[in-house]
Amino acid sequence: MKLITYFEEAYNELVHKVSWPTRKELQNSAFIVMVASFIIALIVFVMDFSFENIMGFVYRLFY
Repeated sequence: MKLITYFEEAYNELVHKVSWPTRKELQNSAFIVMVASFIIALIVFVMDFSFENIMGFVYRLFY
């Protein structure tokens, strides 16, 4: 009986107490996440490219 009560209460909470975002809010959030992901990927790419070139320069100095 406890399990049935748990699922009933969980359902009631999700249906009546949770405030779900509107479609427009969800689209805006998804756009922000995509832009932030792109910016972070770009930063990581620039750091990787820079480090590769710096280390290549250092290695060429000693060989």
